[in-house]
Amino acid sequence: MSIKLKASILISSALMLSFPAFSSLNCYAEDGAPDYSDAKYWAYFSEGADKKADVFFVAPTVDTDDEAMMSVDDEKNRSNFLGALEMERGIVDGTARMYAPYYRQISLKSYELPEAEREELLQAAYADVSAAFSYYLENENNGRPVMLFGFSQGADMCCRLLGEYFDDEKLGSQLVAAYIIGWGISEERAAGYPHLKFAQGEKDTGVIVSFDCEAPDVTDTLMCPAGVKTYSINPLNWRTDDAPADKSLNKGACFMGLYSKEIANEIPALCGCYIDTGRGALKVTDVSREDYPAGLALFPEGSYHLYDYQFFFRNLQENAAVRLDAYNSAAEEVTTAPETTAPAQNTTTATASSTAKQTTFAKAAGSPKTGDAGAVLPLSAIALAIGTAFALRRKEV
Repeated sequence: MSIKLKASILISSALMLSFPAFSSLNCYAEDGAPDYSDAKYWAYFSEGADKKADVFFVAPTVDTDDEAMMSVDDEKNRSNFLGALEMERGIVDGTARMYAPYYRQISLKSYELPEAEREELLQAAYADVSAAFSYYLENENNGRPVMLFGFSQGADMCCRLLGEYFDDEKLGSQLVAAYIIGWGISEERAAGYPHLKFAQGEKDTGVIVSFDCEAPDVTDTLMCPAGVKTYSINPLNWRTDDAPADKSLNKGACFMGLYSKEIANEIPALCGCYIDTGRGALKVTDVSREDYPAGLALFPEGSYHLYDYQFFFRNLQENAAVRLDAYNSAAEEVTTAPETTAPAQNTTTATASSTAKQTTFAKAAGSPKTGDAGAVLPLSAIALAIGTAFALRRKEV
């Protein structure tokens, strides 16, 4: 059956959220950073309070106007920011209570800066994300299972959170999974952080789920440069080898209207995929670059970065629930085991160690040189690019 979508550019309006009591004073700290005790600086806060786990969302790049960093008070930026999250939320909103901070992300133009200047801005952006996550841990988590979810620049920020916070044994034990979509983590970088574990199957927990999509003949992208191996897992068969997954395993590619949570088109069995074990990239089959253009000059034709989670939306949605079920089952078994008392930790040493790790991980994980694995690619607002790529195409089902 032939389906032709009409252009649909839908901008999400701000949602009415329910927040607990927040301070209305000193909305900004002295350095201009958001004060995350103020409801204004959360796109989602405890949304889905009936869920048994939490997800900490970090949005991709949406700022195409500013010279350096996004203003979290600009209404256009805030609307686009919320809209980008709305496009992704369906993967986990049936599984987890949602938290997503507004943060001073770097703008699209900032990626044109020299590496040192760009990294300084990325560290400032991450300082906001880290402050928001710290607020969440101190005031909301209460020992609940937690997922991280980020795409593109948001994935970079989630990787930094993993490096700074999750070698803590207790918090590490609460991690269901970190969905680091559209951002490469090289073997070399991962070796410096032994507490980072990569998913090996469908049900393992405390792991990173990561991949970035490209056509079979692509050999070099910003996300997965030639000569560098990155970690990936196949979101259809949940394997890490090169075993191909047929498109019949794809439970539904979902394309939203621009900045909308509403699905404009859903196509079961759209595409299959396999992992290039030499590069670590996820090779997508059964689709063409003509139907799914790269959309930005940053990407070569055949890069499917903009479609990373849309191509496998229903499989990712199912997997978030499967991993949470596996986590809960394992937790129930642990509660029946005898308790042990861990030795007291030197808090001064721990604090210093955490600060050092944050700085080291930021240098290792952020602002790579052009062509380095893990280069942070902004999804950005890209209104016309996404609108064209998602909404104007003919598909045979």
